[in-house]
Amino acid sequence: MTETTHNPRECAQSFLEEALDKHDIEQEIKHLLKTPHRTVEVELPLRRDNGQLTVYVGFRVQHDDSRGPFKGGLRYHPELDAAHSQGLASLMTWKTSLANIPMGGAKGGINCNPHELSAGELERLTKQFVTRIAALIGPVQDIPAPDVGTGGREMAWIYDAYTAIYGHHPDMVTGKPLGIGGSKGRVEATGYGLSLITNWACRNQEIDIDGATIAIQGFGNVGSYVAQFLSDKGAKVVAVSDVGGGVYNKNGLDIRSLVQKTHVDGQQVQSVTESQVSAEAISNDELLTADVDVLIPAALGAAINASNVKDVRARIVIEAANLPVTCDADTALSQRGVFVVPDILANSGGVIVSYLEWVQNRQGLQWSQEDVLSYLTDQLDAAWSATVQRMSEENTSCRRAAYLIATQRVIETKMLRGFQF
Repeated sequence: MTETTHNPRECAQSFLEEALDKHDIEQEIKHLLKTPHRTVEVELPLRRDNGQLTVYVGFRVQHDDSRGPFKGGLRYHPELDAAHSQGLASLMTWKTSLANIPMGGAKGGINCNPHELSAGELERLTKQFVTRIAALIGPVQDIPAPDVGTGGREMAWIYDAYTAIYGHHPDMVTGKPLGIGGSKGRVEATGYGLSLITNWACRNQEIDIDGATIAIQGFGNVGSYVAQFLSDKGAKVVAVSDVGGGVYNKNGLDIRSLVQKTHVDGQQVQSVTESQVSAEAISNDELLTADVDVLIPAALGAAINASNVKDVRARIVIEAANLPVTCDADTALSQRGVFVVPDILANSGGVIVSYLEWVQNRQGLQWSQEDVLSYLTDQLDAAWSATVQRMSEENTSCRRAAYLIATQRVIETKMLRGFQF
């Protein structure tokens, strides 16, 4: 099999076009749904601590705001570009729609390696980026959030830079630290949601979560939390990995000990390969092809592709990362009967709680963690149930059912609002 693409934009478009073909709408409407509302690219010159001048590029793609303000993360990664951001922004539109929250989709970031920059350099770069795009973001226009390479610290800098221009608007960004309007439950939200989805997917496929074997690629915020939550449910997390490699124990890893050894204040500071837990070393490639019930790719995109899909042995794949299964690989897995839960459903816990943070900021309130996670559970359960029902009605895959629901909701909203150009 020949892989057609690893490009996230083309892959997202492929999944989208398949769903749009099922709807009785005009070609012009399909074109609107596939085309970003706006793509912004800005020059970001940075004077490094050593006096050297380095020029980075910042991106913000606003895909669709039919159902509410644009919403999506900011990614700091050297391979980020406009096409990458466009694909991920489109995913956010369908994710917020499927989760049934009143927001649209956006994405962006800076093409830098944050690990090569000092804290001071990152702060200057972040605040300059905000200054360049400030007129296009805000609490009722476009609300950024953390993504790969960013976290609460960067969101605090974004808030500060925006405040210097427009005054205090804590609702202009989510994923903030608690001290400046962040939400309880936000840090663990994506991992918590993934654990719920994994439990429901196992039940759907008649696998008992108590004793189910799990492999997780990626052990940052998302991977470490989903590992802990699944372990608490009785699952055996037998393999985890990060950029440095992985560890495997057929009897199950001691996840609590592993997190304690590799994380400080929620941030991964050491590779799992250096943790000295009772386990054997494996590569990331070996983890992806491990003989387990559930595989959770929680790192970057295209982890499962044409070159390795034939070796994937998991019965269920839960997409914790964005587009970790390429288009051709998704088709191959579906043909083999592997149950794939798409990213727009599986990892939507983060954006649901980001929405709740925005609501709390708008109201000037802070809810309890119990209330936040309860709302997250209800919202995710509704999305899961609707998807499973659509799967049955259409006799289709989980991904195709999810896209059908998400696109239908956006189409209906566009039609209600009307067109006048």
